Amino acid sequence: MNTEISHPVVLISGNFNVIHAGHIRLFALARELGKRLIVGVYSDRLAGGGVFIDESFRVEALRASGWADQVILIETPLEAFIRELRPDIVVKGREFEHQDNVEAAVLAEYGGQLIFGSSELPLSVINMMRPDTSSPNLLLADLSKPYLRRHKINSGQIEQALQKFQQLKVCVFGDVIVDEYITCEALGMSQEDPSLVVTPVDRKQFLGGSGIVAAHAASLGASTVLLTVLGTDETGEFAASMLKRQGVELQHVVDAGRPTTLKQRFRADDTTLLRVSKLHQNSISLDLQKKLLATFEDAISDCDLLILSDFNYGCLPQELVEKCISIASSEGTVVAVDSQSSSQVGDITRFKGIDLVCATEREARIGLRDKDSGLARIAEKLRTSTQCDNIILKLGADGIIVHSKSPKGIIATSNLAALNPQPVDVAGAGDSMLAATGMALAAGASHWVAALLGSAAASMQVSRVGNVPIQASEFFSALENLERTM
Repeated sequence: MNTEISHPVVLISGNFNVIHAGHIRLFALARELGKRLIVGVYSDRLAGGGVFIDESFRVEALRASGWADQVILIETPLEAFIRELRPDIVVKGREFEHQDNVEAAVLAEYGGQLIFGSSELPLSVINMMRPDTSSPNLLLADLSKPYLRRHKINSGQIEQALQKFQQLKVCVFGDVIVDEYITCEALGMSQEDPSLVVTPVDRKQFLGGSGIVAAHAASLGASTVLLTVLGTDETGEFAASMLKRQGVELQHVVDAGRPTTLKQRFRADDTTLLRVSKLHQNSISLDLQKKLLATFEDAISDCDLLILSDFNYGCLPQELVEKCISIASSEGTVVAVDSQSSSQVGDITRFKGIDLVCATEREARIGLRDKDSGLARIAEKLRTSTQCDNIILKLGADGIIVHSKSPKGIIATSNLAALNPQPVDVAGAGDSMLAATGMALAAGASHWVAALLGSAAASMQVSRVGNVPIQASEFFSALENLERTM
C-alpha cells in the first residue's frame, strides 16, 4: 500500500463499455479522495458477456478522457490485481454497497479502504471533455459520432424515420402551459432594501406543456390532436389561437374554476431574475374527466402515437391515466410519457405498461424513492417499475442515458452526449425530446435512432429563447451535415 498518507492511490475498476455521467461522478469523487487515480478495465476474457466493445477501444477511450493518471487492462482476477497493485482506496458506485464485494477482503489484508458513493459536485462532463460549439446543425454531425458508430446508425435510417413522420397521427394529452418572457432593464439596487429594481421593456408569450409537445409533432409533419383543459381567461384564448396557428386540432374542456397555467420569467441581460407561476394543482372534476375520456376514445382509434405530457397540474388524474393507457394499448398505439417534477411533486412510476418514458434523473429518483443507486441501476429500476421497454434518463448538460429492452429480450444501456453545450434557454428541451423520440418509435425506428432524434430536437430547442416548434427542415439540414461527415 502507498505509505504516503497525504498522497493516496485510488482505484476504480469496471467494464466501461461507455463512459457516462455516473462514471464521471465516481472519477470526480476519486480525485477528491486521492492524489493518483488508476482505472482498471476488465479484459474481454475476464468480463465475458458483460462487454460489447473491444477491450482496446475501452482502454483507449478512458485514456483519452483525461480523468485517469493510469489506465490498466485487468487480465487476472480482481482480487489478485488489487493484491499486487495495493491501492489505498477502491471506489465503487453506491449501488454496490449492499452487495458482496470481493475487494473488501483483499483491502482488509493491508488496511485499504472501500468507499461507495458519487460526487455531489455540479460537474458537466460535456464542458470538460470537448471544445465549445454552438451550431445545432453541426452538433448532430460532430458530437454524435461515437454514438452513431457504437450503434451502427447511418443517415439512411435517420432519413427514413423523418420521412415517416409525415404519415403519423399523434394524440397528445396533458397540461397546457403558456410561458411568458418579460424582458427587463435593470435600473439598480433599491436604497430601501437589498432588492434589484427593473422595468419591463418587452413581453413575449409561447406555448408550453402539452401545447408545445403537440405543436412540435404537428410541425414535424404529423396529423396532431391535443386533449386538455383550459380556463376561461386570456391565457387560454392565447393557447387556443396558437394551437390553431400551428395546425393542431384542439379538443378541450373548460374549467371555469381553474386558470390556464401561466409561467412568467422576468429576464435581464439573458439571465432569469424571477419566475412566477399562476396555476392550480388539484385534479379536474369527475365530470370533466368523463368528458375528456369520451373525447379520447374517439380520438385514439386511428392514432399511431399517444403522448401523455404530465406536469402534475390536474389534467391527468390516476384513474383517467390508467383508462387511457389501457385503451391505447388495446388499439396497438405507441404510448410515450413524461411527468415533470422539477418544481413540484410528481411520480413518473404511476404510468404503467407503456412504450417510452422520458424522465430527468431527479424525477426518476423521486418516483423510485432512491437517492443512492447508480444511473444504470436507476434506469433499470424505472424500466421495471413502469413496465416500459424504452427509458430515456435525462442528465441535463451531461446528455442522456438510453436504457432499452430489445424484442429479443436483451437489455442494453448507452449514453449520448448533450448535443448543445451552450444552451440559450433550457425551457422546453424535454418537450421537444419527448415529441421527436416518441414519433421516431411510432415510425418504426430503433430505440437508438429514436433517442438520437430526440436529443437532436432538444439541441435545436435550447439554441433559442422560448418554446418554438421544431421544423422538419431543421432536421433535414442537420442530416445533410451528418451525411457529409460519415
